Amino acid sequence: MSFKRTIEDFICEKCGTHVSGDGYTDHCPSCLWSKHVDVHPGDRASTCAGAMEPTAVEGTTPNYVILYRCVRCGHTHRVKIHTLDSADAIVALADKRARAAQ
Repeated sequence: MSFKRTIEDFICEKCGTHVSGDGYTDHCPSCLWSKHVDVHPGDRASTCAGAMEPTAVEGTTPNYVILYRCVRCGHTHRVKIHTLDSADAIVALADKRARAAQ
C-alpha cells in the first residue's frame, strides 16, 4: 500500500504542543512522541491509538530517522526526522540511547 497524505492539526498528548500538520507530520516536533493511528502510513486505520514512544535516532546526516515503539501494543515504526523537529529533543534522544548502551 502506498503512502496516503493526510493534512491535519493535532494537540500532542504527551506535552500539549499544538502541531500544525503538513500532510507528512506524524509526530510532535517538540517532544518527538507520536500516536499509533496508522496501519500503513497516512491511512488512520489503526484502532490501537496508543502512545508511540521515540526510542532511538539512527542514520547519518541528513538522513536521520526516529524509531518508535507503541507503549500499548508494541508496534514499531520508523520515520524521517522533520525539519521542524526540536534539535534539543533529537540530541537528548540520541544521548539517552548512548547512555543506555554503556
